[in-house]
Amino acid sequence: MSDLFTGRHRELLLDLLRLPSVNPLDAGPDDPPSRLPEILQRYATTAAEAGFRTVRLGSPPAACLDRPGVPSTVRRAAARDPRFLADQPSLLLRLGPERPPAHTVMFNVHLDTVAGYTPPAFDGARFTGRGAVDAKGPAVALLAGLRAAASHPPVGRDVTVLLQAVAGEEGGALGTYGTRPLLEAGHHGRLNVFCEPTGLRALPRATAAMTARITVAGEDAVDDHPDAGHNATVLLGFLSQHLAARLDGAVPGTRVCVAGLHTGRTHNRVHGTGTLLMNLSYRRTADGDRLKTEVTQHVADGLRRFTELFAHTREFTRTARDAARITRLGWDKHSLPALDDADPWAEELLARAGARPAAGDPGFTCDAIWAAGLDDAFTTVLGPGCLAANRAHAPGEFVDLADLEEFAGVVRRLVTFFAEAVPTAPAQRPP
Repeated sequence: MSDLFTGRHRELLLDLLRLPSVNPLDAGPDDPPSRLPEILQRYATTAAEAGFRTVRLGSPPAACLDRPGVPSTVRRAAARDPRFLADQPSLLLRLGPERPPAHTVMFNVHLDTVAGYTPPAFDGARFTGRGAVDAKGPAVALLAGLRAAASHPPVGRDVTVLLQAVAGEEGGALGTYGTRPLLEAGHHGRLNVFCEPTGLRALPRATAAMTARITVAGEDAVDDHPDAGHNATVLLGFLSQHLAARLDGAVPGTRVCVAGLHTGRTHNRVHGTGTLLMNLSYRRTADGDRLKTEVTQHVADGLRRFTELFAHTREFTRTARDAARITRLGWDKHSLPALDDADPWAEELLARAGARPAAGDPGFTCDAIWAAGLDDAFTTVLGPGCLAANRAHAPGEFVDLADLEEFAGVVRRLVTFFAEAVPTAPAQRPP
């Protein structure tokens, strides 16, 4: 073991784990307030020891929330809290002068977390705590690898390294106010690496997701006269089963999660309002468009079918008659790009550095979607640990020191090989 992940890095990781940074979109009543600005300051200070200069530390302009693809949950949160963006800044660091993307390698890592903060621990071999593997551990291991790579003369001299440490990855924000503005401002490279737990497999793919919200806005009724109101529970329950049956496998390569259904909690009342949520992921942008069309069609079909089945019942005639009028399909998020990249030159570089092949792994949703379609660039998702095995987003989240050390070594070799290979790199990817 080369010990790139030194005692200094262990201390930094424990410091970052102690400082909560729960995304406000995900925070629960028991979560402490986020201290993300303080985390980014500490991260920038440690990066400076390796020669990185802070290019930018701050929140994005409010106009970023007006862009297509911004989830409605993000817009609502910003409308409620005028400090929403100010409290979630992102950090851009650079080693070397500003150079064209062709001579730049970029790394991206998020430092916000999901809810469920717990005090961190380290037993000499394993770190535990919220963000250990997703993604504060990878963030510190990234610094360890970059510090080692910075001692190689061409790094910084012939090629530039960009490092994005961002907010807004968790909570369904999907990078719309963290990663996306930085990429659109041109802060990317010939090779772009998004640091997420992949088991050190280089995933050139990232799925995108959209969230359908089906809302019933009818009238309540007392339980003694259930026919007098609109029964949102029966209507949405019917639609949830109808959509589950019709959408399962409707578009190959997509996944359909029939999620939360809520109408009410009382037993002596007909609840006339309610919501059904569905999360839909896809590997190709075109498949997402097809799936959205399928959802729209099958919601309409389901409403017609409901009306036919319940039109002549005693208790649900009014609901059946008004079903189409009181039901609305909306989208909390949609039209997001999916990443599906390929570049033999970059993939060979990653393999030489020690990244493992991804085989047929479809990937998962992360900020890398915003790198889809970058000209003359290749993007991959790569990091230590695994989302499921390391209990990301769950109690007991952990990451092993050995995995962080291995990732730091991959980063060091990747940057070194990139600096040596860029002069002979193909100008463009093959079609």
